[in-house]
Amino acid sequence: MIGLMINEIEQKELEYVIKRELDEILFDLQDDRLDHLVRRAMNERYKILFNLFKRFASEHECLIYTRSTLINKKKGNNKET
Repeated sequence: MIGLMINEIEQKELEYVIKRELDEILFDLQDDRLDHLVRRAMNERYKILFNLFKRFASEHECLIYTRSTLINKKKGNNKET
């Protein structure tokens, strides 16, 4: 585990950069032309960035970047059980 001390301005900058990257990944994942391997790599990158984002973002901000497909799958699974 690595610790990181940053000030509030640096935190806001990291938050901004991660948000933009998450936006890009979510947008690109909607493209049906993506190769399976590329899509898998993008999903892995999304998970890493989202886990980092969760460490300092509010719950409301995290909900914005939660993948809707994950929410839909959970809803679908709850209906079946």
